[in-house]
Amino acid sequence: MKPNDLRKISAEELKKKQQDATQELFNLKFQLHTGRLENTSKLKGLRRDIARINTILIESKVEGV
Repeated sequence: MKPNDLRKISAEELKKKQQDATQELFNLKFQLHTGRLENTSKLKGLRRDIARINTILIESKVEGV
């Protein structure tokens, strides 16, 4: 996900995306530890996406103050 695309989304939708990404990260970690995950680069990309979403949520809170 690109940061500019995320900035166009409302805060509620971003929170939903954050929850979905966190759940997906949990599932990928579970697959990693059980030996079923083949593409481990998904973990890094998903962690970065979650960090981008968190950053944009914080930016929107600061701008709203």
